[in-house]
Amino acid sequence: MSIAALRDENERLKALLAQTQATLSEHQGALAASEEARRRLEVILGELRRDKCGSKSEKLRPDQYHLPLEDVEIAQGILDAAQERAEKVIQGRSRSDPDQGSHRNRGCLPAHLPRVERIIEPPSTLCPCGCGAMTKIGEDVSKRLDVIPAQWRVLVTRRPKYICRRCSGPVAQAYAPEHVVPGGLPTEAAIAHVIVSKFGDHTPFYRQAEIYARQGIRLDRATLGNWAGRACFHLQPIADHMRRHLAMADRLFMDETKAPVLDPGRGQTKKGYFWAIASDDRGHSGPSPPIVLFRYAPGRSGAFAQQFLDGFGGRFLQCDAYDGYDRLTEVVRPQGPWTLVHCWSHLRRRFVKLVRNSKSPIAEAAVRHIAQLYAIEAMVRGSSPDIRLAARKEHSLPMVAALKSWFEKQLSMISSGSTLAEDIRYALNHWQGLTRFLEDGRLELDTNPVENAIRPICLTRKNALFAGHEIGAENWALLASIVATCKLNDVNPAGYIAETLEAIIDGHPHSRIGDLMPWRFRKASSQPQ
Repeated sequence: MSIAALRDENERLKALLAQTQATLSEHQGALAASEEARRRLEVILGELRRDKCGSKSEKLRPDQYHLPLEDVEIAQGILDAAQERAEKVIQGRSRSDPDQGSHRNRGCLPAHLPRVERIIEPPSTLCPCGCGAMTKIGEDVSKRLDVIPAQWRVLVTRRPKYICRRCSGPVAQAYAPEHVVPGGLPTEAAIAHVIVSKFGDHTPFYRQAEIYARQGIRLDRATLGNWAGRACFHLQPIADHMRRHLAMADRLFMDETKAPVLDPGRGQTKKGYFWAIASDDRGHSGPSPPIVLFRYAPGRSGAFAQQFLDGFGGRFLQCDAYDGYDRLTEVVRPQGPWTLVHCWSHLRRRFVKLVRNSKSPIAEAAVRHIAQLYAIEAMVRGSSPDIRLAARKEHSLPMVAALKSWFEKQLSMISSGSTLAEDIRYALNHWQGLTRFLEDGRLELDTNPVENAIRPICLTRKNALFAGHEIGAENWALLASIVATCKLNDVNPAGYIAETLEAIIDGHPHSRIGDLMPWRFRKASSQPQ
């Protein structure tokens, strides 16, 4: 072999070595990224593992852990991407190679979504051997979910004018339609979007204004608030009818949460409260639709609960053990005073906290006993009241009797000043209210329906910080009531509010306001929005 040939071979080997080293370096980097992603995922899962007892015994809704779970999904996505990259490096696959990975679909693609097709042709369809054009024998089809960011548009309304050229008759023109903001900028759909963004998706007006500004639309916070206020005026009959519907329910849920309100005179906020009144008969397949109504009050006194329930004909009130509700048991009404039904979830929460903080075996046993009651409830959920009551009499009643005796025995054996003793006394002091679910199959074991309904209020409050004034808090309560009731009935709140505003503006008769209730609106699952 000549010297020139040896030199060329040496250069070729050097190039091959450099390429191999580059590939090895890329391989090591991909593996390092994969290992780091795996480590992050383990850290997040380790933190969630500490909540294992609480999540099992409390039976919390999944969205109560949405923040850490989102972190898990993000970390899992990083891990998947890193592993896929490492596999490609190891196997030497290029972009042109067919995808060898698993095909997973983490969601469905509804049929009503528009389809936009694109065809990716190879660089050439001519046979490389010179035979001419190749013949299509098939194709691979993939479907991916795409999004166009929320797009605003301008709705141009033209009202042509007509006149007869043969006579001096009047000009013919359609009447200008009525709008929530007469002669103003927004359509009813735009107003509904603003309302749902704040009271359903917890995005305050000032943040919405920043979002819209990115699309070149300049809307200040005051303008958005004005639109929502005008909608409040027109939607008031809806809230009034919801209240009348609740007033006919025989069993209600009630709860309250803080509502800070700006106090301009002192330059700070003052404490107010949102009170939630709910009816939800889905647990025993009742015919009434689920409804939640929020009311604002400047305090937490039981007098406000009595005021808000004035004129209601119900008999049972499911609530927590806050002593403000006790005055309702003394209210003089034609149907008698309210009967309070207390919440096992609040009792269980006390023992769960003890298990977390002190690892108390007695508290852990109490959690297990209460879990047995919930297991029975899960089996009969959705059944008729008679079936639920029969199951409770057969299974829950002996458990409750044994649990009371066990509580009394444990109380005699532990320090009277301990937190555990305080929690057991809480149970025994409210035993009558806790065991009323054994008397009526329509009653629930806890107040979770109203607690779940009131939780979005807390999220909106956290993001909005406070209401501007008490009237603003009342409007907040009204709009939140409508949005929350839409969600309970599986209705798109934006579509509902837009069409309801249009119907009211167009003169829908007040005598038929019941036709405009959320539970009579078409279901989100059966129609594209």
